[in-house]
Amino acid sequence: MTTVQNWLLDDSPNSKIQANLGNSYRMFRALMRNPLAVVGGVIILTLVLAAIFAPWIAPQTPLGQDLGARLLPPSAAHWMGTDELGRDIFSRVVYGARITLMIVALVAIISAPLGLLIGAVAGYFGGWIDKILMGITDVFLSMPKLILALAFVAALGPGIENAIIAIAITSWPAYARIARAETMTFRNSEFISATRLLGGSHTRIIVRHVLPLCTSSMIVRVTLDMAGIILTAAGLGFLGLGAQPPLPEWGAMISRGRTFILDQWWVATMPGFAIILVSLGFCFLGDGLRDVLDPKQGGKS
Repeated sequence: MTTVQNWLLDDSPNSKIQANLGNSYRMFRALMRNPLAVVGGVIILTLVLAAIFAPWIAPQTPLGQDLGARLLPPSAAHWMGTDELGRDIFSRVVYGARITLMIVALVAIISAPLGLLIGAVAGYFGGWIDKILMGITDVFLSMPKLILALAFVAALGPGIENAIIAIAITSWPAYARIARAETMTFRNSEFISATRLLGGSHTRIIVRHVLPLCTSSMIVRVTLDMAGIILTAAGLGFLGLGAQPPLPEWGAMISRGRTFILDQWWVATMPGFAIILVSLGFCFLGDGLRDVLDPKQGGKS
């Protein structure tokens, strides 16, 4: 173990692979020294494991109904109680982790690269290209995310696929702004000028040099935005515009349980706890990543 550690921490790496692995190992060690980041990582890991092993973790099917066991309080048989159709809430929350993880992953895959590319192009070229792209970005930023997502879902129609598209459309402007600001700090740097002199095209410079330099701050922002994505998806589900019944989406579960909130509190409270816990996990992990990947900004917060 010591030999491997010394190899990873070598100040004079012999290859690019060794240098990259060493940097990753140093960041991992720094992240592990942050207790809140560790807590956040454990929560997110639990979410991923719950999504993967849901059929083995959940004691019952999330869609099976048993009207004879409707609205039962939490007990040994039903850890989180049952809903108005006799479905086990714990099983539905566990299977709901799959939907939540899918929404978060797809929104990040769609919106982050799109915003990164738009911001990098705007910051690199400047001029009228920057004005047009940032003008469009400002239009999206001027409206609240949830209201804008509601408008897109209303136009596209209810459903989890359309909800993902709507959330992604409303999320990319923040990433574009960050990428533009990062790009403008080094677009006139010597290494960019040297690449141009060597015959590098604009496309090659943006793809090979600009985008990688913006990636670390983008990772931090995406991780911090995961909580907002989850809340927006839950809001759409609560309003009946996200995942449709009988899918066990946490926001939709809260919506169905609000009728029983005074007498059967567990129906709406348990999925609400899941949303809060996972959102906190992403916030804790995002703060830890910010301290590791951007220590200057992390020290200010």
